[in-house]
Amino acid sequence: MSVVFTIELLARHRHLIPTIEGWFIGEWPDWYGPNGPGDAGQDLLAFAASEADLPVGFAALIEGRVIGVGALKSESIPTHTHLRPWAAAGFVLPEHRGHGAGAAILRAMVCHAQQLGFAQVYCGTSTAESLLQRSGWTRLEVIAHAGKPLGIFRSPASMVSA
Repeated sequence: MSVVFTIELLARHRHLIPTIEGWFIGEWPDWYGPNGPGDAGQDLLAFAASEADLPVGFAALIEGRVIGVGALKSESIPTHTHLRPWAAAGFVLPEHRGHGAGAAILRAMVCHAQQLGFAQVYCGTSTAESLLQRSGWTRLEVIAHAGKPLGIFRSPASMVSA
């Protein structure tokens, strides 16, 4: 039995922000937690503010229930401001991983970026390398970021939308 989900713009589902905010705080406590420099709510409001400008957020939904999220941002890695845009803030609920939602979010981001005039998308990750490689992304390099290795990836030149 296959799971049917859709990928939609977060701007059309702003009511999901409180739920996703909790995910971000739990997933990235060093950044979004009480002592971290980030503000998950503000970032999500920015991801949901537009459909035509960066940043722009995407939500994976099953029957209207959010199971995953990702954002297309202008900048992500401070040492790589010459590359843009970036696939970032990717998260899929653990019980829904391995069923294609992450790959579908990536495809939606690349297709959206191409509609905005960008040929490719970049991503920096230490946790989603296998997803990116399975999705046809190319690792450009590995850098040290916040004391840990971080792979910098580039999307394929073209991806079919989910």
